[in-house]
Amino acid sequence: MSVEVTQFKDLPLSPEVLKGLRKLQFWALTPIQARAMPLLLEGLDVIGQAETGTGKTAAFGVPLVMRVDSSDGRVQGLVIAPTRELAEQVALMIRRFGRYTGVKVLVVYGGENINKQVTRLDEGVHVVVGTPGRLIDLLKRRDLDLRGVKVAVVDEADKLLEMGFIDDVRFILSRAPFVRQTSMWSATLTDEVVGHARRFMRSPVEVRLSKDDVAQPLVEQFYLRVEPERRLDALLRLLRDKRISQAIIFCNTRESTDELAGQLLGEGVPVEALHGGHSQSKRDAIMEAFRLRSLRFIVATDVASRGLDIRSVSHIVNYEVPEDPEVYFHRVGRTGRMEQTGVSYTLVGAEDEANFDAIRAMTRMEFKELGHGNS
Repeated sequence: MSVEVTQFKDLPLSPEVLKGLRKLQFWALTPIQARAMPLLLEGLDVIGQAETGTGKTAAFGVPLVMRVDSSDGRVQGLVIAPTRELAEQVALMIRRFGRYTGVKVLVVYGGENINKQVTRLDEGVHVVVGTPGRLIDLLKRRDLDLRGVKVAVVDEADKLLEMGFIDDVRFILSRAPFVRQTSMWSATLTDEVVGHARRFMRSPVEVRLSKDDVAQPLVEQFYLRVEPERRLDALLRLLRDKRISQAIIFCNTRESTDELAGQLLGEGVPVEALHGGHSQSKRDAIMEAFRLRSLRFIVATDVASRGLDIRSVSHIVNYEVPEDPEVYFHRVGRTGRMEQTGVSYTLVGAEDEANFDAIRAMTRMEFKELGHGNS
């Protein structure tokens, strides 16, 4: 497909898949979708540089659904993800893309009853989304058969590499046919990530986003200079003066997340902390309350936020500036999605200047300064 496409309707998609996308109100393609989807629909292997929030799940999920024959009860699609949260989110979106196709999707991860997952597999599943440990458990028990896989996806390869899962990924993919389509997705395409990718892919095409594409065009980005001892006051004033009805407030550590949530509660702000130290059931309950809008504010770490897709979030507040510029874009990617405008506020102290300069260097997007945080 040499002609550049800009809309989902321009792609060679089935009426059933297009109907599912219309139901989701997916119309225009994001940069990663416009570049990767034509290649994947042609059957090519792709290494894609993309983070959560750029539309990558649709970039690989829609072509995957297109390859599945719902009359064949075998597992034909496989997605490997580093965390339970991301696996659940990917499975949810693939179900939505295939809503009218008859495609059955199962998500598998540790900590859940394996026998229930085996029962679902026995009933017939077309797409399995899972974390490496549970996928290997199912393969070794011979409860998961990947011999019918046509499409395999490795999501957040950089995280899988960091977490020591890359050998597990290779083992899992070795159980699928050699002749298959594979795509691999990573926030950064380091030599190490690409090197591993090429070992289980066939002549992959690399799709990299430019600096301009990394920017969040649908997010208005503001920053507020603050003194360290006035940071909390500045946040409270921001929440009040901007009449923010709901927001995710990011901190860099579990400790600062808990501390800030406690301080906000003491000021009468309805808030919950969300980080990896909490049980999964507590995290699920917090997220459900937030989605239902019965909870207005969440103070979260970056780890806890990975894979979240909360469409109603209009505001993101960076209470602490992340040390890694790409973490900033991941945070901001929680808003301004699906063609809805979002707003982000970043509190910048003197100690944050170097990190904030690095963030601004990564994008041409305009950062507007609000009044001084001490005024």
